[in-house]
Amino acid sequence: MPNGLIAYEQALRHHSVSRTIHHNGYKDSNERLEYLGDAMLNAIVAEFLFKKYPFKDEGFLTQLRSKIVSRESLNDLAIKIHLNLLVEYDRKAMQNINLRNSIFGNALEAFIGAIFLDAGFDGCKKFIVDNLLRFHIDVDKLQFTETNYKGRLIEYAQKNNKPIDFEVLETLDGKNKIYQITVKFDGEEKGNAQHTSKKKAEQMAAQKTFELMKLTLEN
Repeated sequence: MPNGLIAYEQALRHHSVSRTIHHNGYKDSNERLEYLGDAMLNAIVAEFLFKKYPFKDEGFLTQLRSKIVSRESLNDLAIKIHLNLLVEYDRKAMQNINLRNSIFGNALEAFIGAIFLDAGFDGCKKFIVDNLLRFHIDVDKLQFTETNYKGRLIEYAQKNNKPIDFEVLETLDGKNKIYQITVKFDGEEKGNAQHTSKKKAEQMAAQKTFELMKLTLEN
């Protein structure tokens, strides 16, 4: 089990540049540390929100935690704190759209796992709360951030008696299926996006449509 400096080095090593270090095929990548960091992050964020919002119900807390620890949010956060500059990975791996959207967020979780091994729960909690939640994430603002753009866009179309369609084009990127979504609103092509997740591609295309049409969440 890695510890100290070795754990931090391993946390920043993607599978694409790792080497086999055990006869069972285990590699010295950051995947195991990512698993540990994910567990720590979810537990500490849950406690933070539980104490910050003493009169909010389970649904509110769960939804807000999901926004904070989502793959996209963590990837953006890793880039924001410049952790992406330290991650070792094969540049060819970035041709995979799924990796582009997750590689740095996964490294952040692994880094949190390394902190837990090095500094224990209290040190891990201090890093997450003091350095991430209080400094880089506006939790109060995040609770009002809309994530279901597709649902809101459909509501807007129905309210204004306009036809809307989410056209899907499937392609292959190696072994990964890519979903290309184009929103057609009142017969006109609007936002489009692609992702390995059909649901995520639909939300991204819907958000772009919101922006193109200059809609607000109050429309």
